[in-house]
Amino acid sequence: MITVTPNAIAELRSIKERKNTPDANGLRVLVQKGGCAGMQYGMKFDAPADGDEILDDDGVRVMVDPQSLVFLEGCVLDYSDALTDTGFKIHNPAAARSCGCGSSFEPGTSAQGQPAREADPDVEVQCKGSEEEN
Repeated sequence: MITVTPNAIAELRSIKERKNTPDANGLRVLVQKGGCAGMQYGMKFDAPADGDEILDDDGVRVMVDPQSLVFLEGCVLDYSDALTDTGFKIHNPAAARSCGCGSSFEPGTSAQGQPAREADPDVEVQCKGSEEEN
């Protein structure tokens, strides 16, 4: 699974309260083909789905579908509120390279040192809702 920093938890809790998100819902972190480096990260508030890995931490729920977990295992989700760089950041130790803005990456090796598996091209990541938090 992924690790969520205290800064990210605090910001997620704040967003969840502002949006009056149901308690069962949480932040879905996902990976899809695209972006300038081959794969791109996505995030949105969503309801849990069958097969999701779910992390509940200090009143915040983070969910990852099985296809995305292949690319996100060992990642750290952080939140930065810097003058020139505000937002959620995913630190991915398995990425061979990342784009300058940090929203896409090229898969390298998994957190366990094994070559990362490609997502099944016949299986699209299906997520409910359409609102994204970047």
